[in-house]
Amino acid sequence: MKRVKLKVMGISYSQTQSGAYALILIEEGGDRRIPIIIGGFEAQAIVIKLENLDPPRPLTHDLFKKFADEFNISVTEVMIYKLEEGVFFSKLVCSNDEKEYSIDSRTSDAVAIALRFGCPIYITEDILDKAGITISPSDVETSENSNNDNILEPEKTKFSTYSDEELYKMIDEAVKTEDYERAAAVRDEIERRKKKKG
Repeated sequence: MKRVKLKVMGISYSQTQSGAYALILIEEGGDRRIPIIIGGFEAQAIVIKLENLDPPRPLTHDLFKKFADEFNISVTEVMIYKLEEGVFFSKLVCSNDEKEYSIDSRTSDAVAIALRFGCPIYITEDILDKAGITISPSDVETSENSNNDNILEPEKTKFSTYSDEELYKMIDEAVKTEDYERAAAVRDEIERRKKKKG
């Protein structure tokens, strides 16, 4: 069974399901993307790690990481091994230096954990062929110009009138109140401005 390494491209609002998000995975060294519909809590757990936000209290996936570290267990890889009726099935491959274990997991949780352990994410070539979407460079350029493919895009327009200093204060406040979606959206606005200046 041939497998392909994936990396996390980002999170965007789902265009098909209200209140849901799309986790976008992209093949390493390729153009195929895998969109996976996930819930708000799972999206938050992934965005927090992608944006390097530091929550005041550990979230569930952070707790899992600390627990595993205490008992000398590492997650060595995540494998997306099945696609059935639009649902992706994943497993965590774990090791305690003596034995390897395979644990079934929701894909959103598996990705959130993979980000915390810094381990690779794989998918079978068969699933990537079935569910992968190939984006041409012109499509990427168009979507970037229209701002439809960026992480948590709808929030960005709310922050365009604020100064940089105000935005940094807003991030701090959002993290303190555990509103990580807002914090990520503010950070996106700051990054967008940096790109314009650079």
